[in-house]
Amino acid sequence: MLKLKPACEHCLKPLPPESSEAMICSFECTFCSACADGALKATCPNCGGNFQPRPIRPATLLEKYPPQEA
Repeated sequence: MLKLKPACEHCLKPLPPESSEAMICSFECTFCSACADGALKATCPNCGGNFQPRPIRPATLLEKYPPQEA
């Protein structure tokens, strides 16, 4: 189950569960697309992996499977 971290780890921009701007690596490090593509040059600074868009969890499942708290 993805943690759906609430903010970019670089600039702290909020990334709610429905955000299409959230990017993650295979370790679920989470960044906004602007930081992932810009400052981080498509490479995770924590693990060296690449980024993919974070899937959006259906709103109907957010209560049962809430995102990780900050």
